[in-house]
Amino acid sequence: MMFINPKTDYAFKKIFGSSQSKDILISFLNAIIYEGNSIIADLEIINPHLPPQIEGLKDTYLDVRAKLRDGSIVIIEMQVLNVESFGKRVLYNAAKTYAFQLEAGEGYRMLKPVIALTLTDFEIFKGSARLISQFIYKEEETNLPYTDNNIKLIFVELPKFTKELNELETITDKWIYFIKYAKTLTDVPETMDRIPEIHKAFEIANKINLTREEIEEIDRREMFIYDQQGAILKAATEAKEEGIREKAIAIAQQLLAHLDDATISQTTGLSMEEIQNLRSSCEAQQQS
Repeated sequence: MMFINPKTDYAFKKIFGSSQSKDILISFLNAIIYEGNSIIADLEIINPHLPPQIEGLKDTYLDVRAKLRDGSIVIIEMQVLNVESFGKRVLYNAAKTYAFQLEAGEGYRMLKPVIALTLTDFEIFKGSARLISQFIYKEEETNLPYTDNNIKLIFVELPKFTKELNELETITDKWIYFIKYAKTLTDVPETMDRIPEIHKAFEIANKINLTREEIEEIDRREMFIYDQQGAILKAATEAKEEGIREKAIAIAQQLLAHLDDATISQTTGLSMEEIQNLRSSCEAQQQS
């Protein structure tokens, strides 16, 4: 068997947001949000596109959006690339979804809670070891929850999930393992196959059940992601190298009055030509 990568937006929507995915999404949300407890009994998968109702606001494109039986809305996004201002975008989407529930003439009492669930293929909260982090409004000093805590942000940081297949214990473990590793598997692990919703998710993710057009679209999305990851890594590497070079130049400038060019070159890693240019530049500044 070969499975598509659930971490790409197209595949994630295919598995969790299609018309046949209702039971899959219920199981997944109960596992991630409610630690495997069957809190969500029913939901409706709705159009993830949230067009602007106010001039000047941007459209919102989410991976999956669902309305629960009690009217609460869950918006879900799988994010592979750590793009600029990503945290602000998550909050913006949640606030926009919350505000735009109201139709003309409706009062604030009609507003229902919004849960923004975001899965990331990178670490956001580097100072925390928590795999799943949940945020609500609280009083800064006493941690007293806000009266109407109707917006909750939940993050799942996939790099922090390190369990092996034989270590999976809960349904939460199994769903996260599916998201992170499905693409690398060649069959459905027995311990995961026993859960009907995960079995069904693997069936949807099985490439043999997809059209050629779907596979080509998924491959294009993956290639785009790989290209973007490569560009981000290259930029970060270049910035790091530039930072190291700037430090080396600063050290060399301090050593010019005390050491010869060859020793400074060996100490800082700069070339002899760079040291000579620094010395000439420094002497020119002194003379002027």
